[in-house]
Amino acid sequence: MLTEEEMDIPPYSLSKSEKKEFLTRHLAALTRHHYESCTEYKKILDAKGFDVASVSDYAQIPFLPVRLFKDYELKSVPADAVVKTLTSSGTTGQKVSKIFLDKNTSSAQSKVLTKIVSSFIGKQRVPMLILDSSAVIKNRAMFSARGAGILGFSMFGSDRLYALDEEMNLNVDAIKAFLEKHQGETMFLFGFTFMIWQHFYKELKKSGVKFDLSNGVLIHGGGWKKLVNEAVSPEMFKSALHDVCGINHVYDYYGMVEQTGTIYVECECGRLHTSIFSDIICRNPKDFSECLFGEEGLIEVVSVLPESYPGHVLLTEDVGAVLGEDDCPCGRKGKYFKINGRIKNAEIRGCSDTYAAEAKNAAK
Repeated sequence: MLTEEEMDIPPYSLSKSEKKEFLTRHLAALTRHHYESCTEYKKILDAKGFDVASVSDYAQIPFLPVRLFKDYELKSVPADAVVKTLTSSGTTGQKVSKIFLDKNTSSAQSKVLTKIVSSFIGKQRVPMLILDSSAVIKNRAMFSARGAGILGFSMFGSDRLYALDEEMNLNVDAIKAFLEKHQGETMFLFGFTFMIWQHFYKELKKSGVKFDLSNGVLIHGGGWKKLVNEAVSPEMFKSALHDVCGINHVYDYYGMVEQTGTIYVECECGRLHTSIFSDIICRNPKDFSECLFGEEGLIEVVSVLPESYPGHVLLTEDVGAVLGEDDCPCGRKGKYFKINGRIKNAEIRGCSDTYAAEAKNAAK
């Protein structure tokens, strides 16, 4: 478990060797914990003949395919210790992942998310415009990745407004009043990529309404598959939003419900960054060896946060490439990388992509 002193380490401050020692120590301890506490995880590692006492490099730890959480209820704590169950996004008929959180894991996720996001928007809470509908927040004990994302990021808002009503219509009058109330203040905006494009940008473009969000900072994630199909690139996305509301600071992020809290945020140079609490390894799909910088492979994600379930070392269904480490012009240390897409035949996964697929099916 992370100590308070470790929580206070700036999220992009450790050098390559320092971070490797930090991650190996914590991930080795988590591997032993899950081996002792989760029967299914123990069976997997025993079947591989892996010695949990011999970890000298976190890259050696066997990964679990992220899809495993769709088929098994994996937890490393007693059932009565679970305080929250997160579910991944999934279209109708798809299985969803179930992630079981105890108090310690949930708290650590919130604290690390705060550290990462604060390094981009500052530590002071600011007015927040949520580019979604409050209808997505239902059962707090068990909710989807989209709802979890909104609730997690809401902690950064001193005053919050949902930009969409329950029918996903743009609440123009309420937004105007909110902007007038907080005129001149820095504003934090959060939403999922497709929802922002479909229900915020397109509606503003169609109506001709102009908002002044030049003091705004937008963090958004998920849903690029649908926008790529519409021939919308990240550069076009940023430019289009600037045209309708004047926003200059737009940051994408990569993350998943299986490792909530350890998100990877895009820097000013357009690169996704790992923090000290997590890392990315690109694996060659043929032999799972580690790829060289710039070489495309399957994305493995590691996180020091999952204590209540064995989600600390996962192989995703995404492909991408690590571009470098410790030398991004933005000044942040750690690996920086890009995501190129999903492996062929992988299920639609992202919150925004799921919403888009469901909307399309409902229209048929």
